Amino acid sequence: MASKIAYSQPAPAAAASRLSAKAATFTESVIREMTRLAIAHGAVNLAQGFPDFSCPAELKDAAKAAIDADDNQYAITWGAPAFRASIAAKVARAYPGWDVDPDTQICVTCGATEAMIATMLGLVDPGDEVILFEPFYENYGPDAVLSGAVPRLVRLRAPDWTFDEAELRAAFSDRTRAIVVNTPHNPTGKMFSRAELDVIAELCQRHDVLVITDEIYEHIHYLGPGGHIPPATVPGLADRTVTVNALSKTYAVTGWRVGWTIAPAALTAGIRKVHDFLTVGAAAPLQAAGVAAMGLPASYYTDLAAAYQARRDLLCDALTEAGFGVSQPSGAYYVMCDTSAVDPDGDDVAFARRLVSEIGVAAVPGSSFFADPADGRHIIRFAFPKREETLREAASRLRRVRAGR
Repeated sequence: MASKIAYSQPAPAAAASRLSAKAATFTESVIREMTRLAIAHGAVNLAQGFPDFSCPAELKDAAKAAIDADDNQYAITWGAPAFRASIAAKVARAYPGWDVDPDTQICVTCGATEAMIATMLGLVDPGDEVILFEPFYENYGPDAVLSGAVPRLVRLRAPDWTFDEAELRAAFSDRTRAIVVNTPHNPTGKMFSRAELDVIAELCQRHDVLVITDEIYEHIHYLGPGGHIPPATVPGLADRTVTVNALSKTYAVTGWRVGWTIAPAALTAGIRKVHDFLTVGAAAPLQAAGVAAMGLPASYYTDLAAAYQARRDLLCDALTEAGFGVSQPSGAYYVMCDTSAVDPDGDDVAFARRLVSEIGVAAVPGSSFFADPADGRHIIRFAFPKREETLREAASRLRRVRAGR
């Protein structure tokens, strides 16, 4: 069940059943598998990171109005002009000094997932190396493999999930094409600091390396104003950064699949070409709703962070009471837990399955976030983008973990 990437070639198989060599090197998504198990057992789903509450009414009204106005055909491949303009305007408001040309620097995609693979396919060549921080969101490794690249892993170490500068420096070489940064970070909740980003900037300039930064949780953090630093705003990175984002998390519409990239025009041109042949374009009426999302006031983001902090604290308290070792996140909406006290055998997959079937709470086994599953055997991840009543029900069920030890 662990999401593992093997870098050797698979054994030959009959043509009718043979997978491509690339597809054979990784498994299906463990996160989505845990959702299926949660449904089967009637468990509270704290595995997959989707909200169980409504999106802002402004988005629904705009989407319905667009459909009623027959905005049902293809938008321009790389995004409806009004939506791209609204993204650029919102970026300028949120991060003064970061100016984005909506005509040449934005590509609207079918979610951040497509944005990431379109970026890899458009900008990375077979044999290039791509640096990934580990633990990593499970898509990044397969994205690198599908683009023909070789992942190079640099460990983030608990409890504060920092990297060792010497290890990062050693990972860079003349074969390095890109480094993937995810801030706020899934699965740990880490926020990359300015000092860390300065180190990355220095290395990327020295080795002429791209930064591909996933910032889908940019407004979900608990550090106050200025807590999130977009790498594209760091000196030395503006001309080599691809920023990946989407409506999904910030606006509670994970099923809409509307994302985008922001990058210098020359890089955007490559992303747009790949995007065109991957999906043609994102849903036109939902891009119209995206215009409404980009126009929400600053108070929306302040209230969002406060609401998520309350959810975080509720779940962290429940997990601590249940006997888990909790690393309180600074951003995103996940909690990484050490299971040593409640699962001394250190079998994260078996433990996650027992949580679903016996306790009635779904989480993600930690091995899915590491290339070597053994590194995650004492780790499990919970998600908290849920109503407080959902989290309280999960907390009630989790009390049985301590009672059953």
